Amino acid sequence: MARIGGCAVVIPARDEAGAIASVVRAAVALAAEVVVVDNGSRDATAAVAASAGARVVHQPRRGYGHACHAGVAAVPRAEIVVFIDGDGSMPVEEVPRLAEPILHGLADVVCGSRVALRDAGSMPWHQAAGNRLALLLLRALYGVRLSDLGPYRAVRGSTLRGLGMSGSRFAWPASLLARAARRGARIVEIDVGYRRRLAGRSKVSGSVRGSLEAGAGIIATLLWQRVARR
Repeated sequence: MARIGGCAVVIPARDEAGAIASVVRAAVALAAEVVVVDNGSRDATAAVAASAGARVVHQPRRGYGHACHAGVAAVPRAEIVVFIDGDGSMPVEEVPRLAEPILHGLADVVCGSRVALRDAGSMPWHQAAGNRLALLLLRALYGVRLSDLGPYRAVRGSTLRGLGMSGSRFAWPASLLARAARRGARIVEIDVGYRRRLAGRSKVSGSVRGSLEAGAGIIATLLWQRVARR
């Protein structure tokens, strides 16, 4: 399959040395640019990613949203930006499917839903429960109807740069959708696969505490964005 011109894949990663190489190699075959944001790893994530073909940028301030923000800053001319985790849980081969509605002028934001195709045991109950609550708020406050608030998504570059996003710990995906909805962006959803991570432990779903902290941040962000003027 030919690479997608103008498409940049941004991979936030912290302590993912056991999985990042396979993710990067698959992404390099599909996208014009692959950027791994090393978010303060204590292992060899950065070196492994670079050896696999990624451009590595460093964001020592920990937090998924801070890493995403640094990744977006590193690809200022990308026409499409795809966000994917570095743990191997998200099938990289689905990047073209996420990009396709944007390429055809049908969407500005394409969200990958893990509900229908995820493997058994890939999402713990506490993560799923927080996800459902966030989705209810997203629908009630912004009129956005989705089945999943997952991080695997594609965004039109011009749309993304116009959102005025800032860094955060956990709430980047929710903030992006809230801001996009307020600006009238076309948001669509497609089914994507989801499996158990290849190595390491999730910073969010790996514990009840992590899921609670992420959920609280997401809920606060959705409420705040509803009244914010920016």
